[in-house]
Amino acid sequence: MGSWAKPFTVAVPDADLELLHKKLELATFPDELQDAGWDYGAPLADIKRLTAYWKDSFDWRKAEKAINELPQFTTDIEVDGFGSLNIHFVHQKSKVENAIPLLFVHGWPGQFLEVRKLLPILTAGSPDHPSFHVVAPSLPGFGFSEAPNKPGFGGFQYAEVVNKLMLSLGYDEYAYQGGDMGHIVGVYATNAYGNRHIKAWHTNMPLYRAPTLFSNPLLFLEMLTTPFNKRMQEQLAPAQRFQTKGRGYFLLQSTKPQTLGYSLADSPVGLLAWIYEKLYESVDNYPFTEDEVLEWISIHWFSRAGPAASPRMYYGLTSGNERELFDGTRWTSTPLGVAFFPGEPARLPKSWVHTIGKVVFQSEHDAGGHFAAFEQPAKLAGDLRKMFGKGGPVYGIVPGKDGYA
Repeated sequence: MGSWAKPFTVAVPDADLELLHKKLELATFPDELQDAGWDYGAPLADIKRLTAYWKDSFDWRKAEKAINELPQFTTDIEVDGFGSLNIHFVHQKSKVENAIPLLFVHGWPGQFLEVRKLLPILTAGSPDHPSFHVVAPSLPGFGFSEAPNKPGFGGFQYAEVVNKLMLSLGYDEYAYQGGDMGHIVGVYATNAYGNRHIKAWHTNMPLYRAPTLFSNPLLFLEMLTTPFNKRMQEQLAPAQRFQTKGRGYFLLQSTKPQTLGYSLADSPVGLLAWIYEKLYESVDNYPFTEDEVLEWISIHWFSRAGPAASPRMYYGLTSGNERELFDGTRWTSTPLGVAFFPGEPARLPKSWVHTIGKVVFQSEHDAGGHFAAFEQPAKLAGDLRKMFGKGGPVYGIVPGKDGYA
């Protein structure tokens, strides 16, 4: 670790904890329609139960102690046009000297702790599978990273941050893994740094723009057959459900994140409901405990830039919803691995993944949802071992670092 990186310890002031508990004590809840279930959003009974647990039973200091067992650091990253941002990251090194450097990037409402269950699996050394040095940053505005303070911070800026972090650690060539916004940043990062720095990457949310007549004529013509094509109807159904029933948060955060931010910054119950809905609806029957949910929410509540900062990422990536999410990107030849999890809400036809890049590895799992690293860490780590291991399509792609003991 270079002298430029400073060890970091999470230490929430007592006064911040006391204020949180006061706000929870004073919480006012809305009413609820009879038998509404999840149709209108997070159910009142769930939010009341979690609020009571947060106030009376959840032990932040215990959670904080466990978080601080992770090797955490901060460093300053200069972003072209935006000055210096102080970035928080986990850097778990393997004992295998020639382990593969792996950049793991979270999304929203995720945060850096999504990587925690992967760390002992990926960094384990063995003659039977590759090992990885894992770097997991908090994206700007998330967790304990500084947030940009002016508009225009978009996909290529997030990519610049994570790439410069890896270079500063001495990882000039490395692998990449991401889901949700980590996938979106991965598309921008491989467009800017693919093959030169990012030697191969893996995604568990293989999303990209829909094919057009000029970009992918055969896929476009197939899409036109959807009214008469049962297979296409089935493959498009999850994305259509998400588009009509699950995308409201995206539109709000892409257009008016500041308005939303007043509620998120002032009300821990509002923040809890806003994020808990996405957690619940995005997993594949994962049995969240109260402690898991509230640790997740607390990272957002106690974040360096505050709970209003991270949703602005959506505005930055879409210029206020005036351009599409992948504007300025195109297909890349950087080798790509893809994992399909059945509970992923933003699923598209599998044939479309080839529009993202040079697909060299695919896997389909029988369980798992949007937060694959959290829900099914062994399955996700297994994909990376197969993809980068001996006999895999990108074995030895990072020069001098095949990952084997």
